[in-house]
Amino acid sequence: MEGPDAVASWTHEEWGFDPVGQPEMRPGCYDLDLRVRDMDANGVLASMCFPTFAGFNGMSLARSTVDQNLTNIVVAAYNDWHIDELAGEHPGRFLPLGILPVFDPKAMVVEIERIAKKGCHAVSLPEAPYGVGLPDFGVQEYWGPVFDACTENDVAICLHIGGSFGLIQRPPGAIIDNLIILAPQLSAIIATDLILAGTFVRHPTLKVALSEGGIGWIPFFLDRLDRHVWNHMWTGLKIADVDITPTELWNRNFLGCFITDPAALRVRDRIGIDTIAWECDFPHSDSTWPKSPEMVWGELQDAGASDEDIHKITWENACRFFSFDPFQHRTREQATVAGLRATATDVDTAETSKSTYRERYFADA
Repeated sequence: MEGPDAVASWTHEEWGFDPVGQPEMRPGCYDLDLRVRDMDANGVLASMCFPTFAGFNGMSLARSTVDQNLTNIVVAAYNDWHIDELAGEHPGRFLPLGILPVFDPKAMVVEIERIAKKGCHAVSLPEAPYGVGLPDFGVQEYWGPVFDACTENDVAICLHIGGSFGLIQRPPGAIIDNLIILAPQLSAIIATDLILAGTFVRHPTLKVALSEGGIGWIPFFLDRLDRHVWNHMWTGLKIADVDITPTELWNRNFLGCFITDPAALRVRDRIGIDTIAWECDFPHSDSTWPKSPEMVWGELQDAGASDEDIHKITWENACRFFSFDPFQHRTREQATVAGLRATATDVDTAETSKSTYRERYFADA
């Protein structure tokens, strides 16, 4: 695993881009039972886990076209593990997220229908398919049946940042900071691709989550689109099945996801209060663990957010979007930050060096 993917608890001085193995990681990075304990310590009830060993957006498993039937079987096996074991063994703590055999449209439809019956209401797709050798989302013959299957089975598509970085040309000497800083801003390209391709003309109820895309770019994006649709009506652009503005389309079909975005929260009404969802990104380098509640609470308070807004942003919007009942397995009181942390007072959240983790790992082996 690359260093930035598993830095939880490390001192910042030890962060880097070099590969790292389990002995140097916080155990909650790879042990699911301890992962749940780390969630408790962070006051987080439920999490959606994006694929790592399966590749970015599951592409390592889905990419092979040498034996498509085998690829489909492997992808299905990953999904069964993810739904039945990762999520199934800790009821109410994980929102299942499937991957798809993206080089086989018919197989994608079959897999969407199959995992939906198992209670999975989200799939991870490459945010810029044309950047990884696939047809763009505007190719109806390819993606149309896939999006139909999603809407018919209440499955949202999650487009995680990072996959579109190769779409822009950077200087030869561009450093890793370029990727880290710019990746979320490229979500505007992906949203533009989907809207201008007529996706929501043909699939008006398709749900799109821009995972880790941040929300600061959205007000300008919507202002620009709203004016464009009116000012350049001569182009004949049609963005939806009914006569609505881009802002109304955004509010109907999208979910913007952020980790920390203090300035954007001040214009949350312009973005759409029902389209904003907070996330924590444990155990990656952007994560706010183990003080996530304190950080997001501070940003929301500084932005003057009401209790109603806070509930929507921190849990209600995500639960509605992904058809998740947070109180199916525990009471609302037990699901609060205080309730969760009360069960994890023994969890050590102090900064810990890689060498210390290595010593503990081999001492327990």
